[in-house]
Amino acid sequence: MAGEDNATALLAELLKLLDEDGYSFTAITPATHARVLERRRGELAGDLRDVLGWSMEFERGLLSGPILTLLEESDSIEQGDTGLRSKLRVAELGGRLFLHSAYPTSGDQAVFFGPDTYRFVRFLEQQLADEPVDCLVDYGAGSGAGGIAAASLVEPARTVLLDSNAQALRLAEANALAAGASVELVHGDTLAAVEGAIDLIIANPPFIADPAGREYRDGGGIGIDVSLQWARDSVGRLAEGGRMLLYTGSPIIAGEDQLLGGLAELVDTADCTLSYQELDPDIFGEELEQPAYAHAGVERIAAVGAVIRKP
Repeated sequence: MAGEDNATALLAELLKLLDEDGYSFTAITPATHARVLERRRGELAGDLRDVLGWSMEFERGLLSGPILTLLEESDSIEQGDTGLRSKLRVAELGGRLFLHSAYPTSGDQAVFFGPDTYRFVRFLEQQLADEPVDCLVDYGAGSGAGGIAAASLVEPARTVLLDSNAQALRLAEANALAAGASVELVHGDTLAAVEGAIDLIIANPPFIADPAGREYRDGGGIGIDVSLQWARDSVGRLAEGGRMLLYTGSPIIAGEDQLLGGLAELVDTADCTLSYQELDPDIFGEELEQPAYAHAGVERIAAVGAVIRKP
């Protein structure tokens, strides 16, 4: 545990150093990332953004002493085919820097950060008014970006980052430490792992029909099973007057939003209210080539935001 605590402190120090140096990188979709790297096939990294943003291999002499030392001492560097390679990426969101997994995020326990993270945080900023919050839970927290952003908006007495991925919690802890956010880390795959009353739950569950079944990405079925499961879990734990803010993706078939029907049925049964909006009509269009979508006749995947409130 002491070694893990030390690594967390080292990673938080890395973020602070990068922030002081003015580092900035916007995380993009894997498909776009692949296209950009294809242009530079065979090249080694030329600067820090290449190393910590584009996940390019690099020569040891490229990085300044403190940054290289922090990466090495936190076990965040590995040997690549032609040079060294960072195991982590760093992206900027809302003036804060966040650690997440290096590209490609092919492992089951990868910690993803990308366009959905930016949309998720914008949705939270749109919805979170100045009302008291005792306990905020970021369900499936990943990098912790949502929980850290939400906590800065509502200043809860308690902020819980819940995830079944231990690597995600490690990075979320470092991200929170660098951001100056006080958080409680809980390892678990349902809200049963969180003790006490909860009055605000935020969530950005996986929603892609992923043939590889990767936990961070696979939404189950045609992508809505996990979103519905987390919503069911949440309405069972919300305190009176509590809310769930759910950002996710929904497949559209013959003009019909497949998630909306399931959520409407859920809130009727649970005696809750539902507010629902389409935030982006067409995301991850390349995924429609997957058999699960093609067989179901999915015509697009929409980014959606739902607010479920318990009276």
